[in-house]
Amino acid sequence: MDKKTKLWSGRFKETTNKLAEELNASISFDKRLYKHDIQGSIAHAMTLRRAGALKKNETSKIIKGLRAIEKEISSGKFVFTPDMEDIHMAIEKHLIEKIGKLGGKLHTGRSRNDQVALDERLYLKDEIASILSLIKEFQRTIFEIAKKHVDTIMPGYTHLQRAQPVLFAHHLLAYYEMLKRDFDRFSDCLKRTDCMPLGSGALAGSPYNLDRKFMARTLGFSCVTENSLDAVSDRDFGLEFLAASSILMTHVSRLSEEIILWSSQEFGFVELSDAFSTGSSIMPQKKNPDIAELGRGKAGRVYGNLVSLLVVMKGLPLAYNKDMQEDKGPIFDTVDTVKNLLKVFPLMLKTMKVKKDKMKKATVEGFLTATDAADYLVKKGLPFRKAHEVVGKIVANCVTKGKTLEDLTLKDWKGFSNLFERDILRAVLVENSVASRKIYGGTAKTVVARRLKKVEDELKKG
Repeated sequence: MDKKTKLWSGRFKETTNKLAEELNASISFDKRLYKHDIQGSIAHAMTLRRAGALKKNETSKIIKGLRAIEKEISSGKFVFTPDMEDIHMAIEKHLIEKIGKLGGKLHTGRSRNDQVALDERLYLKDEIASILSLIKEFQRTIFEIAKKHVDTIMPGYTHLQRAQPVLFAHHLLAYYEMLKRDFDRFSDCLKRTDCMPLGSGALAGSPYNLDRKFMARTLGFSCVTENSLDAVSDRDFGLEFLAASSILMTHVSRLSEEIILWSSQEFGFVELSDAFSTGSSIMPQKKNPDIAELGRGKAGRVYGNLVSLLVVMKGLPLAYNKDMQEDKGPIFDTVDTVKNLLKVFPLMLKTMKVKKDKMKKATVEGFLTATDAADYLVKKGLPFRKAHEVVGKIVANCVTKGKTLEDLTLKDWKGFSNLFERDILRAVLVENSVASRKIYGGTAKTVVARRLKKVEDELKKG
């Protein structure tokens, strides 16, 4: 067989148009599946041997040839060209070149349709495991920083307006909780990815007595697919991976936005290391949070990948259609994007300088304990809505006179309500406001310390 002849060309009288061949080819990007393709082919060869479709010596030669090809690709000796079409054809054709027509027996009872479904599941199983490990490291970083800041008070925000004082540790642990949910989502996605489709053939199953459970055990899958049509046309596992990645990127983007704000001169809460900042080509004084901005920007890229695959899949009849070749670009790009960001963000956070005094100053200046003053009146018997009105007038008066709540004397407080006593002066201190939030999940130091201990235990368990 000529090197340029397609393995499927028997029914065709004309060669493939060059432009059509380039459009049809996926080898430029699916070549990254080579290890998984070879892994699946070795398991398939072993299963063919058990089914009596291959002899023992034939199986050995095929497996030896496949492993030699894997070494060639890994070492960079193997040259990929568009005429190879895809990674499956490239490996099979080269196997035939290496061991002769025996290599043509490998595809017995198999289609590229169940082959690619297998490769993608094997690939994503590995990548999800890697992402889970990176998420855990991200969580550890957040925990370590939070542990150092159980006494650091900062403004909590709603509507990007100063709202109530919180511990910086409490704020950071909010991202720990987000990442914990991300970890659970990827773990759940892994369960549905961990199902072996090989043996489904093109769409109707295989006429050979292939032991699919043996294949699954050999390849490390926990189960086999139940319906051959579904197995070759299903990309739910890819969509689920992209959805989990999109939610993760939402959390990365939100953290990015806060870092960008906090590192600005207007906030000045943190300073990023030079190693994770860039300068301006024209303004010498600039120190830009470009890495955080890329974390924010690349979220849109991952969202686009999810929408891309959703649109590809939404109108496809059963079973396999060539449209599904377009699943790999979004998945591969998302894997690379997510992993790169999960590697760099912990490093950026570890080297970030936290400016405690600036945070504390912003907390005192923003009337953040106004709710505490209202709660004080409620405890004295005043209905909350009336207490809210009284304290609102006190804040308005402070704004007019350029004062903070901590500047007010007892006489000032009593000018608005005789229910105020000397202890109001302590009640509106930011430290006391934070300490009073002892409810489960609150920002009081005692509560945050307990949560940190639980987090530490969770991280130790892995």
